[in-house]
Amino acid sequence: MIIALLGAESTGKTDLARGLAARACALGFKAQAVEEYLREFCDRHARTPRPEEQAHIAEEQTRRILAAAAAHELVFADTTAVMTAVYSDVLFDDASLYEAAFQAHRHCSLTLLTGLDLPWTPDGIQRDGPHMRAPVDERLRRRLLTAGVAFSVIYGLDDQRLEAAWRVVETALRAQGRLNPSAAADEEPRLRLRPWCRECLVPECEHLLRRRDQAPA
Repeated sequence: MIIALLGAESTGKTDLARGLAARACALGFKAQAVEEYLREFCDRHARTPRPEEQAHIAEEQTRRILAAAAAHELVFADTTAVMTAVYSDVLFDDASLYEAAFQAHRHCSLTLLTGLDLPWTPDGIQRDGPHMRAPVDERLRRRLLTAGVAFSVIYGLDDQRLEAAWRVVETALRAQGRLNPSAAADEEPRLRLRPWCRECLVPECEHLLRRRDQAPA
């Protein structure tokens, strides 16, 4: 089972992937977080990829995700080829990577989209700046909807973000009969959401998540 974490830069994907993998391991699953290959590329070459190198970034990310999935029950992917396709589109006006990216994304059982509620923080040469987050988020959502990929938007600070993401994963595991009821987290959700919005996969409903502090228990 591959869980994809997608989102604009500085929206907590890496921390979520690691936190979710740790949570799954603590419950007895053989789980792994797959790190973002782009970061490794930038560190090795001391630069960001050129337009003609984007396909390689996407292919290597996919290869690593599938390799991890062959040896683990749960894989939490810190981005997939879809994010590379989105950045190639936004930065270089090149939409040629989408077809292969969404074909590879079919291996993913869940897609979590990280919201823009976290403050932007610098992280070396691979981050372009806070001005890039909104256009990337908009392009990503549009492409996911066009491709018919269901996704859950994840909001929250610190532990709240991890709890919100785990709740979606937990629901999927329960639906597959892979999670023992005794291994459940708290019965009451830590975010005060309306019951019908707790596991919502409809992006139009995410405004309710952002008003979690005002929502009735």
